[in-house]
Amino acid sequence: MAEHDLTALMAAQLDRHLVFPLLEFLQERQLYSEPEFLEAKIRLLSGTNMVDYAMDIHKSLHGTDDVPEDMVKRRAEVVSRLRSLEEAAAPLVAFLQNPQLVQELRPDKQYNIHMLQERYQIGPDQIEALYQYAKFQFECGNYSGAADYLYQYRALCTNSEPNFSSPLNQLQNRIWLMHWALFIFFNHENGRNGIIDLFFQDRYLNAIQTNSNHLLRYLATAVVVNKRRRNMLKELIMVIQQEQHSYKDPITEFLECLYVNYDFDGAQQKLMECEQVILNDPFLGKCIEEGNFVTVPLRDEFLENARLFIFETYCRIHRCIDISMLSQKLNMSYDEAELWIMNLVRSSKLDARIDSVSGTLIMTTNHVNVHEQIIESMKGLNMRTYMLAKNIVEPAQAAQQSTR
Repeated sequence: MAEHDLTALMAAQLDRHLVFPLLEFLQERQLYSEPEFLEAKIRLLSGTNMVDYAMDIHKSLHGTDDVPEDMVKRRAEVVSRLRSLEEAAAPLVAFLQNPQLVQELRPDKQYNIHMLQERYQIGPDQIEALYQYAKFQFECGNYSGAADYLYQYRALCTNSEPNFSSPLNQLQNRIWLMHWALFIFFNHENGRNGIIDLFFQDRYLNAIQTNSNHLLRYLATAVVVNKRRRNMLKELIMVIQQEQHSYKDPITEFLECLYVNYDFDGAQQKLMECEQVILNDPFLGKCIEEGNFVTVPLRDEFLENARLFIFETYCRIHRCIDISMLSQKLNMSYDEAELWIMNLVRSSKLDARIDSVSGTLIMTTNHVNVHEQIIESMKGLNMRTYMLAKNIVEPAQAAQQSTR
């Protein structure tokens, strides 16, 4: 299933340090050969200060204790640069490591700079050196140390924020944010709601369709596994149809087969492919050990909800359903399908009954009241009207204030 691997597309929008966890996952799944992984890691490390790690990988790749001369030279440069930065930032680092001295700092940055200069001879050069030292630590792989120094730097720095006001910069920033945020969305208990809330905003949805349509895999997965956000399914299908010529994978094709083409055989085939896609995806295929068993929670949830989608759609257009045929479309045995349908009918309160003699599921037709349809369609009208008015009024008010 390497044909559906998105690592190359994802890496283009990620910091090279964030690509290492993706490679580690794929290496564990053995999606590519071992030499390919080692060569990819060396290429990534070439742009960092993690020279010792690169040397170890080179030794493993070539089965030798010898390393290229350029790596030895690079290591000497890194060590020399590290020592010079340590020396330049030493006065401020020593100050920050003293809890009693840190208590003298105040929320007022200007006061802090004046106090540091007057009492401890620490000026803007040392503060800037702290930033360079923190960045260097990050490139060396000392992420926690770099985070601590950058936190202190932000408390002292008075430089203005860079200007990202151009539309092109804003577009790129949104694309970066969506890619980097995947590490949070699929490792946080409320991440599935977060990715739906963010990606369905017009600005971010436009960014996906402009330059990152492969992110539809993660948006589609989040919608499928989130039962409370089924209301976003219609909009998702529309976007998938628009982007079908630019990007598609078994997850998006499953939804297209089911809700656009009503191709249940095609949906069944794509569902089997979806399982492999999820297992081989670094963000979706996270494993959890439960005793002596290893499970992939998101895969199990996806398959469960996908079968529910097939069942609901099939029942919507059929009144009498052969359970044996339905079990084939759900990729389940007859007994498993019968038990699953029985539990589903009970839990979801479907107006249906199982005829065990004939082995069929008989649906009762319910006609939705026209007044209920109108009320349902108008539920979100108030909020949409408010947001539309807000988007019109706020820019006008901002423009009016700027002219005063």
